[in-house]
Amino acid sequence: MDVSVPRRWSAAASITLALLLQGLVVESMEFTQPAENYTVCQGDNATLSCSVDDNVTRVAWLNRSNILYAGADKWSIDPRVSLLTNNKVEYSIMLTEVDMFDEGLYICSYQTQDKPHTSQIYLIVQVPAKIVNISSDITVNEGSNVYLLCLAIGKPEPTVTWKQMRDGFTSEGEYLEITEINRQQAGEYECRSANSVSLPDTRKVVITVNYPPTVMDVKNVESVVGRNALLRCDAMAVPPAEFEWYKDDKRRLIGGSEGLKIQTERTRSLLVFSNVSALHYGNYTCLASNKLGASNATMRLYRPGSAPNTATPALESTIVLGFLSSLFIILLFKA
Repeated sequence: MDVSVPRRWSAAASITLALLLQGLVVESMEFTQPAENYTVCQGDNATLSCSVDDNVTRVAWLNRSNILYAGADKWSIDPRVSLLTNNKVEYSIMLTEVDMFDEGLYICSYQTQDKPHTSQIYLIVQVPAKIVNISSDITVNEGSNVYLLCLAIGKPEPTVTWKQMRDGFTSEGEYLEITEINRQQAGEYECRSANSVSLPDTRKVVITVNYPPTVMDVKNVESVVGRNALLRCDAMAVPPAEFEWYKDDKRRLIGGSEGLKIQTERTRSLLVFSNVSALHYGNYTCLASNKLGASNATMRLYRPGSAPNTATPALESTIVLGFLSSLFIILLFKA
């Protein structure tokens, strides 16, 4: 802390008082008790109190040999320091909005008629845990290695813990390494920093895992002529898949023609027949693709009494295989 001299003191008097106080501190160190620890949280106020009696002739508060207060006179230029109590039994000062640089030894020095005395307080400033640097949200392809970083400060030194929000998996330490990440490990990861001074500091990182489409749960559908029918194709993928429909592995279908309607949502595509005719019966292939790959499945719309083929989520025909080869080349150049 900085020190200033009250204006009403002359330079000579100020120097004399400073020497007397410093000499008083040195002389009384032989008689003093060990310093008492006083713990305060960063940002709070600290009250430093010293017990005195009627026999005291001089009294002062010092920090790092700098005079803060001498009697009722303020020497420190720090506006956060103020005199709280100055009477026959107590001499105390207040320090507001305590920070790390305030930590250290504070000495109450007073002189009685027989000898000098000091009372020492060691101010300990604790700092709440705070995250100061953390990895940004990240997008990776399935099978990649992922490294997350979370740096925190505080006093006492905080512990840092990573938690996967979906499964509750935890890992202690600033660094989190995930080798060959899979799609089930995507989602939010929370970094938690704590040191018991205050509530933990938490922040989150979102990991997005890209993976190719997989067509699932395809079924053949039976329908009579003149009725409505629906073929469904579900495919999980990140980024979401684009869907295409083919009739008998040859002709790509366009919604709105031949009494057909294609409805596509995020993970699903529906092929809707509003009025089934004999021409609609046959095999239909759903192709789902994104920049990482493609998957297809074949299902059948058949008339009652005919034997349906088994729905097949596989790359079966040479036509579809040829199309996928061309698609992969296009996606490769786009990537």
